[in-house]
Parts: sequence; structure tokens; C-alpha cells
Amino acid sequence: MKNMNASSDRLKESKEEFIAQWGALGTQWGINRTMAQIHALLMISPQSMCTDEVMEELEISRGNAHTNLKELVAWGLVRMVVIKGDRRDYYEAEKDVWQIFRIIARERKRREIEPALALLSKCAEETKGLKGEDARAFHKQVSELQDFVGMASHLSDRVAAMKHSFALQIASKLLG
Repeated sequence: MKNMNASSDRLKESKEEFIAQWGALGTQWGINRTMAQIHALLMISPQSMCTDEVMEELEISRGNAHTNLKELVAWGLVRMVVIKGDRRDYYEAEKDVWQIFRIIARERKRREIEPALALLSKCAEETKGLKGEDARAFHKQVSELQDFVGMASHLSDRVAAMKHSFALQIASKLLG
């Protein structure tokens, strides 16, 4: 019995650490900490969870849970599940790691890369042909950034479109 309790405690601690760290990582992807923590909780949960269970587990308000669950569903990282005979909404996370990468890459592109490219394109267009050393230097720098961000975006699209096994083969060749 003592080993079972120690094992259970270690598992609980590991889960809590994972949820906390995933929350911190989420802020690097452009999502808030709570949204990432809910995603982590649902990702490691063997069963779907209702809003009340999410609230209790993470000690967050109903409004916070509801808002972030809706956003996770909108991203495609979480889906609603209907349980026969239960009127509550249940949620489960996408568990396929490659699919999670693809979803996050798509959403980051939409929220960050596309607006940055639009701004760079506008700045390059507005300064094309301007005279003066400062104007030419600005135009050159913005144009180079636009080319680089566009190429990186295209590369990201190509990688995300690959089958998981093929992407792993390429990565192992690049890193090997």
C-alpha cells in the first residue's frame, strides 16, 4: 500500500509539473497560460472532462474555464464530446503530437506571421522608389525581412503538410 501511495503521489506531482510547464510554454506560442494549462490537462486525461472538472482540477473560475475551452475548440486543439444521458459539455484534447504541431503552426501563422508579412509588404511598397540613403536602407531591410519571413512561412507550411514519418526522416538527416 505504501508503494501505491508513493507512486500515486509521484504521478500527481509529475502531472502538476507538466501542466504548469505546458502553461508556461503556451505563452511562447501566443496563447495565455490558463488556456495552455487546460490543454495540457485534457491532453493527459484518459477520459473527456466537463467544465466543472477542469475548474476543480486547475482551481480556476467558471468564466475562465469556459472562455478558454471555447478558444481551444476554435483552435482545433480540443473538441466537444457528448456523453449520452449527461447534459453537460465534455471536452477532449487532440492527442496526436504531429497534429498538435500542425494546429499550432497554422494558428501562429494566421495570428502572427500573416499580419507581419502584410506590414512588411505595405512598408516595402510604400518606400519603393523613395530617394535618399535612409529611405533606400529602410526599403532594403524591410524587403529582406519580407523575403525571409515569407520563405520561413512557406517552409513551415511545407513541413506541416508532410506526413509525420517523412518529416522525422528529414529531421534525422538534418540533425544526424
